[in-house]
Amino acid sequence: MAESVESEVSAAAGPAGLARANSVQPHVEAPDQEAVTGALPPVTQGVMKFAHPSEMEFARILDFYGVKWTYEPRSFPLRWDGDRIVEMFTPDFYLPDLDMYIELTTLRQRLVTEKNRKLRVLRELHPDVNIKLLYKRDYHRLLAKYGYGPLAQEDIRGIECILIDTGQIQKRVMELGRQVSLDYTGTHPVLVGVLKGVLCFMSDLMRNISLPLSLEFMSISYFDSHEKGVKITKDLDRGIRGQHVLMIEDIVDTGMTLNYLLNYLRTREPASLKVCTLLDKRVRRLVDVPLEYVGFEIPDEFVVGYGLDYMEKYRNLPFIGTLKPQDR
Repeated sequence: MAESVESEVSAAAGPAGLARANSVQPHVEAPDQEAVTGALPPVTQGVMKFAHPSEMEFARILDFYGVKWTYEPRSFPLRWDGDRIVEMFTPDFYLPDLDMYIELTTLRQRLVTEKNRKLRVLRELHPDVNIKLLYKRDYHRLLAKYGYGPLAQEDIRGIECILIDTGQIQKRVMELGRQVSLDYTGTHPVLVGVLKGVLCFMSDLMRNISLPLSLEFMSISYFDSHEKGVKITKDLDRGIRGQHVLMIEDIVDTGMTLNYLLNYLRTREPASLKVCTLLDKRVRRLVDVPLEYVGFEIPDEFVVGYGLDYMEKYRNLPFIGTLKPQDR
């Protein structure tokens, strides 16, 4: 979360801020192999420190899903005074397997506008650089999904609005069922769902597929700061080798969970493996996963209903709605 070269030390208060300011280098052509990398039990590794607990927690989430990362590996020059660099930008994380930089904004929120300016300049100077900005609300929603952070402590007060009503859901599910039936003509597909959020969508979808099919369910552990990685808590009951598998998802946001599951299922050697999701929150995507069938693309809202929950509430709503602002 680096600021300008002149203001780096003053903007980052305390010893940790000084350590970060001193660690900024003018322009590194490739990620520094000596930089801090996952996994991390402690906050400090070597001479580097995380500037904010949010960065450490985000690194733990990446570790949990097996996403490789490097912390502050590169500084991009943004402005020069002659030959002297006077402003640069250092993204918080680099994800080498995805060739993506991540910048969090939970530290010094008053500087969000300035960070957006720097990202615009960075993209103009380096259009080939893939960088994503995660706002404070993005980070809090990601933690809330797993029962952590300030949003997880809020009282539930109700639905703000209906985003997708019951009629829209049923119409779209029928259309998806017909398309799947057409695409899989002559086969016996295996529908694989991950408990629990997919139950409503999967049960309605399969009734609209006019083919013989099989059902399988899986269950996985979700992020826990004490766990080292994802665990399969319920595996498939039967093998899928040589079979056509359709992964059914309720919602795809960051893509980290789905990416893990697809990699796991590929080791079981299916004849084909595709994804059908009811909701696609593309604006939140970190890992780009292929989605062959999408019900609705939705904005960056925390949604519940039709199987989706918030702290195990709202799953039984027949529509998909957003929570009131105080619940988000």
